[in-house]
Amino acid sequence: MQTVETLNEGLKRAYTLKITAKDIDKKVDAEVKRVAPQVRMPGFRPGKVPANLVRKMHGEAIAQDALNNSIQEGVQKLIADHKLRPAVSPSVSLEGEYAPGKDAEVKVELEVLPDVPTPAIDTLKLERLTVPVSDDEVNEQLKQLAGQQKAFTDAPAKHKAATGDQVVMDFAGSVDGVAFDGGTGEGMAVEIGSGRLIPGFEDQLVGVKAGDEKTIDVTFPADYGVPDLAGKPAQFALKITAVQTAGETEINDDFAKTLGLQSLEQLTGLLKGQLEQQLNGLTRTYMKRKLLDQLAAGHDFEVPPSMVDAEFDQIWHQLQHEAEHEADPAAAKAELEAEREDYVKIAERRVRLGLLLSEIGTANGVEVSSQEMNQLIAQAAAQYSPNDRERFYQYVRNEPMAAAQLRAPLFEDKVVDYLFDKAEISDREVSRDELEAAIESDEGFDTGTHHHDHDNHKPRAKKAKTEDGEAKAEKKPAAKAKKAEKADVEPAAAGDELVEAEPVKKAATKKAPAKKAEAETAEEAPAKPAKKAPAKKKAD
Repeated sequence: MQTVETLNEGLKRAYTLKITAKDIDKKVDAEVKRVAPQVRMPGFRPGKVPANLVRKMHGEAIAQDALNNSIQEGVQKLIADHKLRPAVSPSVSLEGEYAPGKDAEVKVELEVLPDVPTPAIDTLKLERLTVPVSDDEVNEQLKQLAGQQKAFTDAPAKHKAATGDQVVMDFAGSVDGVAFDGGTGEGMAVEIGSGRLIPGFEDQLVGVKAGDEKTIDVTFPADYGVPDLAGKPAQFALKITAVQTAGETEINDDFAKTLGLQSLEQLTGLLKGQLEQQLNGLTRTYMKRKLLDQLAAGHDFEVPPSMVDAEFDQIWHQLQHEAEHEADPAAAKAELEAEREDYVKIAERRVRLGLLLSEIGTANGVEVSSQEMNQLIAQAAAQYSPNDRERFYQYVRNEPMAAAQLRAPLFEDKVVDYLFDKAEISDREVSRDELEAAIESDEGFDTGTHHHDHDNHKPRAKKAKTEDGEAKAEKKPAAKAKKAEKADVEPAAAGDELVEAEPVKKAATKKAPAKKAEAETAEEAPAKPAKKAPAKKKAD
C-alpha cells in the first residue's frame, strides 16, 4: 500500500491510499479458500467444489468484501503509522470507478485531536460558598408539604365554590355539538385555582353549588396534545355533585405517620437532609463553574471544527426546540439567529474544556472502574422495558461510542473531584439567595463542557440536561444573563401530565423538560383539557 499526504493544515489531514490489485487479489484468494468448504454445488461432494467455480459463482461479492477489508486495514495502518488521534471517524471515499484487477485509490480525510497542554493544577484557588440550613427553611418545607396534603370535606349545601375549594363533577364535552373521545366522565375532582385544566375552565366553576348544572365554553390551546382538538372551541355540560372545602392540616406526629414515617422528628430530619443535599449541590455547581473558568482562562489551543460543529448543533437544536414553545416563536427564533455566533463560541469553549478535563484525568490516572461502568449500564438499561434491556446491553457491548456516552459524565465528575482535592479552597458562609445570585451571574454561566473519550477518539452525544444539577451550558451574552433558568442549578421538578379522564384520579408524574418547572401539575380532566407547562428558554 502506498500513502501520500495531501493536506496538513491545522488539525485537518488528508491522504491518498493506493491499494494494489495484487494485495486485493491475495485477499480474494484467501476468502475463496475460506468459503470453498461451505459451498454446495450439484455434481460435487461437500467441500470439493473447485476454487475457480467458487470464484465464478461468488467472485463479485467476494471481491467487494476484499476491497472493503483492504480499505479498512489501510485506514487503520495509516492511523497507526502516522500516530494520528482522530477527533471523529475519518471520511473515506473511493476515487473514481473501481474495476477488478485494478489498483484502488482511496481518499481519507480527518481531523485530529490537538496536542493539549497539561494544565497546571497546583495553583488552583477556589472559594466554597456554604449555606447553613435554618429552622425557618425546614418549617417552610413542612408547611408546603402539609399544604399539599389537603383534606377536603363536603361544604354546606348552599356554599358557593370559591378559589381553593374542590369541585366534584360529572361532565360531557363536545365540539360543534359532537361528543369527542375522552370528553365524558363522572366524579372528577378539581381544585379551583390549581391551573390543572385548560384556561378558563376553572374560572367558570367559581360560584357553583352542589346540585347545579352548568354549561361552560372553553377553547383548547393551539398546542394542545390532541391535534383534532387543538385550537378549537368546546362546550362542557357539567353536573356538580359536590363542593368541598379544605381543612387545615395539623403538623404533628400523626401527620408524619400519614406519610409513612414514625414521628414529626423523623420527618423534620429528612426534610433538613434534603435541603442540605440541595444546597451542597448548589455549592458544588458554583465551585465547578469557577474551576472551569480558571482552566479556560489559561488555555486557547485550537480545537477540531467538526467537534465544535457537533456541539453547536446540539445546543442549537435544543434552543430551536424551546423557541417553538415561546409565546412568539418567530421572535424567539429571530433573537437566536442574532446570537448565533455567541453560541458558536460557547460550543468551542465547551469542546476545549472537555479536552482539558480529559487530559487532566488521563495524566493523573483518573478512571471509571468496570464496576462503576456496570452500574451506569444497569441504570441506563432500567429505562427500557424488560424485553428491550438485553438488546440495550448488547448494543453497549458492541458499540464503543455508546459506552463512551455513558462513561463521560462520571469521568468528568471524577476529574472535577480530583481537582477540588488539589485546589486551595477557602470557605465563606452566605445566604441561599446570595449563592443562587452568584451562580446566575455573568461569570457563573460562562461554563460548560464537551465530553470526549480519548480511548475511542470520538465525541460523545451531548446531554440535554444538567448532570447532578450542575452547569450544563454556557451563558448567553451578558445582557441576556438574567434569562438563565434555575434549571442550571436545580434538578427539574416533577409535574403531572394529564391523561384520559377517570374519576378522581391523578395522572402519573413525569419530569418537566430540562428545567425547574413551575408548580403546574395537572389533575385528570375532560379529554385532557390541561395546559402544558411551556418549555422555557435555557442558558444552554
